[in-house]
Amino acid sequence: MVTWDGASATELAKTLDIARLELRDEVESTQDIAHALAEQGAPHGTLVLADAQRAGRGRMGRTWSSEPGAGVWCTFVARPTDLRALDVLSIRLGLSIGEALDALTAPRRIQLKWPNDLLLGDGKLGGILTEARWSGTTLSWVAIGMGINVRPPDVPLGAGLGDGVQRRDVLGAVVDAAAQATSAKGWLTADERTRYRSRDALLGRRITEPGRGVVAGIAESGALRVETGQGVTEYRAGTIKYAEDA
Repeated sequence: MVTWDGASATELAKTLDIARLELRDEVESTQDIAHALAEQGAPHGTLVLADAQRAGRGRMGRTWSSEPGAGVWCTFVARPTDLRALDVLSIRLGLSIGEALDALTAPRRIQLKWPNDLLLGDGKLGGILTEARWSGTTLSWVAIGMGINVRPPDVPLGAGLGDGVQRRDVLGAVVDAAAQATSAKGWLTADERTRYRSRDALLGRRITEPGRGVVAGIAESGALRVETGQGVTEYRAGTIKYAEDA
């Protein structure tokens, strides 16, 4: 029987209070399994959890280091009905997860880098990957991949939560945050934007991509706001490039 830090899938599902949990030792990617289960009718709240991934992935085809026992590698299946909420799902997830993990990193706080990175100090602690599937113009499901390093990965600028942090505590925080974020409606509220601003690692930074200027925060739509010198321009997608790295 497959276990994860000594717990079975049944035990974890009960502890996490979720509809279904698929537990694997090692997979190519939890995203792929989640999509297959969702296509077969897996309910909202289904979680795919693996001890290791051979081909974990991030945004724009990037790879994600997912060594055995080194972190929490999972995908949450959501079936949202509010398309405006889908627009800001990655932002809302990052905020919810960051706030949930603060208890494990105190006195340090999790910082957020638009659109989907969680930072601790100068290093990348985790990432979020949302992949939607549609039937025509109807949203069928969203697979929400979440990777959080407990042990620092052997990659440049990688961060971990540190010694003494238990993976089951991280998993509980992440799943609770995902359930909370996927139940929210609409674009970001003023309160969410204020809370995000207090963690915004890009605020005031000069960038060259996705636009050239100084980051001025995020819009209610989740777009990155950049002061270009001729006003503020909003960007819905792209990869950050800092001016000092140009």
